[in-house]
Amino acid sequence: MEGDDDMPGHVKSSLMGPSLNIPIQNGRLALGTWQGVYLNEHRDQGGWGGGHTRRIIITIQGQG
Repeated sequence: MEGDDDMPGHVKSSLMGPSLNIPIQNGRLALGTWQGVYLNEHRDQGGWGGGHTRRIIITIQGQG
């Protein structure tokens, strides 16, 4: 159930974390065989296509 303060979404977000670091090797994501990257929406209303917009920021750091 989603309330005025969206507490369930805040709890779920705190469990999953707000950011992710993934090593890149030879121009590809260095993930294990069974690893993947997933984007989760923690709101029952809104979110993708429901009136709220999301912005994803990707920062790449490395050696040239």
